[in-house]
Amino acid sequence: MAAPARGKIYRGISGRRFIRHGLKRLLWQDLYHLLMTVSWPRLFLGVALFFATFNLLFALLYEFDPNGIASLDPPGYWGRFFFSVETSGTVGYGDMHPRTPYAHTLASIETLTGVTMFALMTGIMFARFSRPQARFLFARYAVVHSVDGRRTLVLRSANARHNIVMEASARLRLLRNELTVEGQTIRRVLDLPLRREQHPIFLFGWTLLHVIDQHSPLAGETTESLQASRAFLMLTISGTDETTGQTLMARQVYDPGDVRWDHRFEDILSSDADGVDHFDYTRFHAVEPVTEAPRLALEAGTESSKV
Repeated sequence: MAAPARGKIYRGISGRRFIRHGLKRLLWQDLYHLLMTVSWPRLFLGVALFFATFNLLFALLYEFDPNGIASLDPPGYWGRFFFSVETSGTVGYGDMHPRTPYAHTLASIETLTGVTMFALMTGIMFARFSRPQARFLFARYAVVHSVDGRRTLVLRSANARHNIVMEASARLRLLRNELTVEGQTIRRVLDLPLRREQHPIFLFGWTLLHVIDQHSPLAGETTESLQASRAFLMLTISGTDETTGQTLMARQVYDPGDVRWDHRFEDILSSDADGVDHFDYTRFHAVEPVTEAPRLALEAGTESSKV
């Protein structure tokens, strides 16, 4: 069997590279998604190139009637180009204007097309600016140590915006390759139950716990075994922004090398002499080896939150 042809290399959510075959990317059938996902610099560059090409084309069309535009300044092609820019933008300074039926007709078509184009771009800009953006922090690592005498996977997250996210929910899943009884390799998505999956008021931080018992898909796993099965953990958090009423969603992926066994997170909460709590986010990602009977510095006295 011949090797498949090379194509564009994509990166999956776990950082793995892949190439898609047999699927054509139809730009005009998914233009809205492209404009919503492309970076801001590329969007502005694309708009500028389209605007320039649009007016260069109409300037060429105005060339078919050399006397169609009165008071052409500067004379020639570039004068028609600037007339096209003013027409498409409905500026109408009043110096240059069409004076033949052909020029009037072409200017009318260009005005309609330009107004439509600007309306569409205004809608795209508004949609991008109004799209809800979650500002959730996720610790760079996941840690495993004993909590209440049980082996536990611990993950740390925080609300960087420091406003209230109502009825937040968290889901933790393990994705890995497994062999079926028929010997076929399949990609399984396994749920990892959390001790608390709901948070009524996600304000500052949230420590998430998964007990690794005999029923856990992580039972008996090591960094090497997770790497062999091409596994990774995916944590998703969603909730409703109390300020805007919009649904916020964010996810974090942990590769096997991101799981620190027999480590724990450094405590980021302290109180001063006046009873004021301090959150030190400079140590948010910091972990330390477990060298004594481990304890979890739980947030605000609960098993899962700092509010």
